[in-house]
Amino acid sequence: MNPPISLGALTITAERPRELARFYAKLLNWPYIRDEQARPGEPPNAGWALVCPPDGVTALALNFDYDPNFRRPVWPTTPGEQTPTIHLDLGVDDLDTAVTWATTCGATIAGLQPRPSEHQVMIDPEGHPFCLCLS
Repeated sequence: MNPPISLGALTITAERPRELARFYAKLLNWPYIRDEQARPGEPPNAGWALVCPPDGVTALALNFDYDPNFRRPVWPTTPGEQTPTIHLDLGVDDLDTAVTWATTCGATIAGLQPRPSEHQVMIDPEGHPFCLCLS
């Protein structure tokens, strides 16, 4: 018999997880719930953070975890470079307004846009691509 299993959070690794969590909290207008500082012997930017959807919103929580071997992903993928292994698709009603907001929060617009009229590929401050997709 299979036990009940549910998906509750997505963990994103980063060099500066608490800063990246603040970026996504601002971008999504979600609460920055808590964090942990670097452990003894780790660099000051290490640690962990949690961003959760606001009350009444059903969505996965986002964990941000320090990875001492983090390498900034490259989009589009390039042979020999770190590839993104996952990305977020974020639904929006107005693509232009969402792109402007994301760049105000600290994202950059990716150079390659496979379907620019349907979605915009953005790059977060740690290099992870994410897509703003028309709902």
